Parts: sequence; C-alpha cells; structure tokens
Amino acid sequence: MSTDTGDSTTIAGPQRRLAILLAMAMFVLVVDTSIMNVSISAVVHDIGTTVSGVQTAIALEALVSAAFILIGSKIGDLFGRKRAYLLGLCGYLVGALAMTVAQGLTIVVICWAVVGGLGAALLLPAMQSLIHGNFPGPVRKRVYALVGAAASIAAAVGPLVGGFITTYLSWRVAFGLEAVVILVVLSGAGLVKDAPYVGERSIDLFGAALSVVGMGGVVLGVLVWQEGGESVAALIVLGVGALLGLARWLVVRHRRARATLIDPDLFRSPLFRLGVTQQMLQQIALGGAMISLPIFLQMVLGYNAMLAGLSLAPLSLSMFAAALLAGKRAGRRRPATVVLTGFSLLVVGVGALLPIVPRATAGWWLAVPLVIAGSGLGLLVSQLNNYTLSPVSQERVSEAAGVNSATGSFGLSFGLALAGAVMLAAVVSGFTTQTQASDVLPPDDKAHVASVLKEDAQLMSDAQLQTLLADEPADVSAEIMRINTEVRPRALQIALLVPLLAGLAGVVGALRMRRQPDPTPNEAAESVLGG
Repeated sequence: MSTDTGDSTTIAGPQRRLAILLAMAMFVLVVDTSIMNVSISAVVHDIGTTVSGVQTAIALEALVSAAFILIGSKIGDLFGRKRAYLLGLCGYLVGALAMTVAQGLTIVVICWAVVGGLGAALLLPAMQSLIHGNFPGPVRKRVYALVGAAASIAAAVGPLVGGFITTYLSWRVAFGLEAVVILVVLSGAGLVKDAPYVGERSIDLFGAALSVVGMGGVVLGVLVWQEGGESVAALIVLGVGALLGLARWLVVRHRRARATLIDPDLFRSPLFRLGVTQQMLQQIALGGAMISLPIFLQMVLGYNAMLAGLSLAPLSLSMFAAALLAGKRAGRRRPATVVLTGFSLLVVGVGALLPIVPRATAGWWLAVPLVIAGSGLGLLVSQLNNYTLSPVSQERVSEAAGVNSATGSFGLSFGLALAGAVMLAAVVSGFTTQTQASDVLPPDDKAHVASVLKEDAQLMSDAQLQTLLADEPADVSAEIMRINTEVRPRALQIALLVPLLAGLAGVVGALRMRRQPDPTPNEAAESVLGG
C-alpha cells in the first residue's frame, strides 16, 4: 500500500504559477481602496479637488461593484468566465493607469471609480468559477485558501503599504505598481482554461436594471446631498422604490418559472436573511470608519499618508488577527455568540472613540479603541460568510455568495457615502453657526470667513490654516483657529455615529441569531471568494 499522501494536494508547475497570479489579482483588488483612503490629502492637493470629491469617488467605486456584481456574474456565464476575468483585470488596469496621470477629479471618477468598479464586478465572480474549473478537487481548496489569504493580508497591510509608498514616493507610484502587478497577472492569461457554463442562459434584464437603479439611487442620493445638490429626496425615494420593486418582480417571475436575477427562495431561510443583513451592517460600519478616520487624521492632525496608515494599523491588524484566531477555533462557540461578541466589541470600540476624538493630539490616542473595534470586525469576518451560506445547497452556493457579496459591497458604499456626507455636512454647519455666533469676528466679515472656512478648511491641516492666517489680526486669527479646532473633531464624532448605529443594529440582529438553531457547517462555503 502506498504511503504517499501529499501528491494529490501539491500545487506544482503551471498550476502553481496560476495560483500565485490569482492571489496577486486578489491582493490588488483588496489593497486598491486602502491606498486611496490613506492618500486623501495628497490626492486632494495634487489634482486640485476637495475632500468630498475624493470621498465621493471612493464611495462610487464600491457602489458600482455592488450594483453590477450580479450582472457581472451573468456576463461571465454567457460570454465566458475567462473573458470576464480578463476584462475585469483590464478595468482595474485602466483605473490604476488613470490614477498615475490624473490631473482632475473627472478622470478619477470615470476611470478609477466607474471603470475600476465594473472591473471588480466582473473579476470576483469569474475568479470564483475559474478556480473551480482550473484546479482538481484536492488542490482546489488550497488555492481558495491561498487567494483568501492574499485578500486578508491585503486588508491588514493595505494602509501601511499605501501610506509608505505615498509618503516616500507618491500615491501615483502606488497605483503605478498596481498596474505593473496587473500586467504580470495578464501575462499569465495563457495558463487559464475557461470554465464553461451549462446552466440557464436567459437574462433577467428588468431585474438587473431595478437592482442598479435601487442601489444607485440610495447611495447617489446621499452623495448629492453631500455636495449640496438638488433632488436628493427624489433619488433616495427612486432607489428605495426600485429595491422594493425588485423584490416584488423576483417573486412574480419566480412563480411564472421565468429566469430571475436572484432566486427569491434563497431568502426563505432565516439564517440566510440574518446573515446577509449582518454582513451589510458590518460593511456599513467598516465603510463609515474607514472614510471618517483617514479624513480626521489627515485634515485635523495634519498627518501624511504614512502616519495615517500607521494610525489605522491597529484597526486593520487586529481585524486580521482576530479573524485568524477565531477561524482556527471555529466550532468552540456558537456562531451567533461570536457574532454578538463581535458587534458588541465594535460598539464599545467606536463608542470609546467619541470622547477621545476632540482631545486627541496624536494618532496613538485612538489605538486602544481601534484594536477593540478591529477585533470585533475580525470576529464578524470569521463567522458571517459560513453562517450566511450554511443553509444553501452546494449547487447554489455561488449564486448565494454573489448576493452576499453584492449586499456587503452595497453596505460598504452606503457607509462610505453616509459617514462622509454626515461629516462634511457637520463641518459646513459648524463653521456657519460658530462664525455667526462669534463676538470677535467683525460683523461684515462673518459671511466671508464662513465661506472661506467651508471652501478651504476641509482641504488643509490646522498648521496649513495657521499659515494662511498669518496676515490676519491676532485676535481674528485665533478666533478662526478656535472655530476650526472645535468644529472638525465634532464633525468626526457625528460621523462615527454611522458605524456606531450599524453596530448597535448588528447587536440586535445577533440576539435574533441566538434564537435560531446553529447552522450546519458548509464545506462549499469555505471555498467562496468575497462572501
């Protein structure tokens, strides 16, 4: 009898090269937004835009990915998973190259947010299918683990890598390096065998349109409100109406045995419904924290990208460590209990930031609360994917994972948009109120000062603002600095209510999870990307 048990799970030769290339693609997919988050002030300065403009681009990228990921999966089914994979990589390449030469916000929005977001919507589901089709059973699980590890490492070190390159080289170099990695991945296209699709080929075009309008209307409404535009309520009502219409449309189509964008029967399972909701709440909290904290660090404390990345490292590294530790101890605690603990830690961590922020003079003041919040998020990451997909049969796991990913990406884009909009609205409101109430500023100058603060103060650190005021009378300069110093930390406190409320809603959801029976572990769910 042979005692060799290692050959069937060894990744060798061309398969090893392909597995490494897929892991590189996933690393770029995850690290991309981290680079933008820690480079906000540098991007604002270099292309002559505003903080709200860059924040809008970040939210749009997540929104486009969310709105089109289910459609991207269907495109891969109909036109070839390899073709969708290559198109997705090319979308990311266009976005990365555009960022290396961008001179204004328009190219960032069009090429990085929209084209790059579409690339992500094509890339993730195609990678899922290609791993399944290019690697035999014993090896496949190791490849999924490798690619998943690349995503986790990218999330953990992304702020540090992005901060280091941006500070000591340039944010353009960071995106240029992304482009190089993508080109290396594309060079291995010949190693990829297509994974043919043999299922239903009909397309639910109306359902797809409703999903895009629904998610897009809600998030775009928030972004338009942030920019002071009109028709905010109309956009949000349109979005909510489209989402409700989608739910009705799917049920009617399913009853008539017609092709649907999503099988509504997935939502018959309480575990799936709860899991998807909790995934969305987790991503809202993460998005809210990851947009408001970098803005605070760079605009208020005047940190460069490296210092911002170091200050955010306790959040990302503790999230990675907690997810790894909880994953190894899976089965020792009820999943619902772990999720409840995760959301509770998130609430405690974010809540602890609220009294600290106005007093913080350095990023290390935030370290302990960020470790607590990051540990909570890590516990959630370790549980929610398998919990959500556990009631789903193996044949439908990929479809359910697509719904899970779309919901999570929508939550991320909503959290980014809402927290950023709330923060910037609080800044504008605070500047106006404090300026009008001031007894120091000359009455005739109040309107001008409020206008200048609204337009300029969000672009610069306290030190830069002090330089700008060098020619002003001492009492006026001191009063403007006082207003600026009070308003911006308070605005961050208000923005942090977004992840705090999402965390509290998650606690309520976790208590409902505890009333459900524990899910049966689903091995297929462990081999899902982006769930």
